[in-house]
Amino acid sequence: MQRLLVRPLKAWFGGPCLGLLAPRAASRAQCGCTRGIWRPARPGQYSTVSEVSLQSGRGTVPLPYKAAERVVGRWLLICSGTVAGAVVLGGVTRLTESGLSMVDWHLIKEMKPPTTQEEWEAEFQKYQQFPEFKILNHDMTLAEFKFIWYMEYSHRMWGRLVGLAYILPAAYFWRKGWLSRGMKGRVLALCGLVCFQGLLGWYMVKSGLEEKPESHDIPRVSQYRLAAHLGSALVLYCASLWTSLSLLLPPLKLPETRQLVQLRHFAHGTAGLVFLTALSGAFVAGLDAGLVYNSFPKMGESWIPGDLFTFSPILKNVFENPTMVQFDHRILGISSVTAITVLYFLSRRVPLPRRAKMAAGTLLALGYTQVALGISTLLMYVPTALAATHQSGSLALLSVALWLMSELRRVPK
Repeated sequence: MQRLLVRPLKAWFGGPCLGLLAPRAASRAQCGCTRGIWRPARPGQYSTVSEVSLQSGRGTVPLPYKAAERVVGRWLLICSGTVAGAVVLGGVTRLTESGLSMVDWHLIKEMKPPTTQEEWEAEFQKYQQFPEFKILNHDMTLAEFKFIWYMEYSHRMWGRLVGLAYILPAAYFWRKGWLSRGMKGRVLALCGLVCFQGLLGWYMVKSGLEEKPESHDIPRVSQYRLAAHLGSALVLYCASLWTSLSLLLPPLKLPETRQLVQLRHFAHGTAGLVFLTALSGAFVAGLDAGLVYNSFPKMGESWIPGDLFTFSPILKNVFENPTMVQFDHRILGISSVTAITVLYFLSRRVPLPRRAKMAAGTLLALGYTQVALGISTLLMYVPTALAATHQSGSLALLSVALWLMSELRRVPK
């Protein structure tokens, strides 16, 4: 019996009526929304996002609006996971001082690593022409160079994987019509941000390859460009995760009380503070500020060290003085965990569903875990494994903050 495709219409209460399969005898019947219209299925054709279809060998199988949302939501959740992997791998690359081992950038050519002894020696000779080798690694062996080269290579290849994870499915979903008009704008912005992130990464690396005759400091990338590179990655991650949570998690119907509105606003402020704390970590990493004062809670013998304002003008200390950078990161970390604690107790005063309570409790536990990791990293003189765990913890903390925001979001009327 031939199957027919219903053209979905909006229900009286604003929701789309899902497409149905029905026999020919019911071709003039109405769907559940009082005015449904049955139309013969035409392979490859559909008129609205609610009428998204999948091609099969037997004809066109409708993919309802909500099903399309779930597919797109899962895709963006996977994409946010790939971005998280890039952030973690980038942190390890920085901690192992591997980021300047590849001294040029080619989108396709560099995807194939050196294979022969001659190719490795040629790559090593290129590295030897730049400040990091001349000042810091002048006694490095080829075997040691291979390690840092592969670290940077892994980070760059992972970045290309992130780009493919966004762009290829986006093109497929766009062609299939699985993206609403608003979602198309978001997806374009996300794909554009992925491309910008790749260019910004190379712009950051270039800052560490420049000759600086007036400086005898250890060659490193600009902390400003490092913060911009990390910041854009965090924005990409947050935007992808927020959109996926909005599509996958059904909104909770919460009474719009004054206490709930205050809790929602405080949750937004706390998430912003967590984001700012994570971003300040880029300045700590860029200036190796974690190695300046390795004591807690005091910095050396003082609560407030005397070399906070050694640079002129004063504002320059905030971004270029390692002591001030570490001090700021401490203050932001303590402020974040304090805000998370207050947020948790505020959430206890509001009748919330189980899922929202779980998000608030998880945020509190992760907040104190992150503080413990940060203090341990500082006291142990920044061991790579512990520092990488601390950096990953900041991403986990930000993720749970977004989850709680999603649970508390206002449902449009």
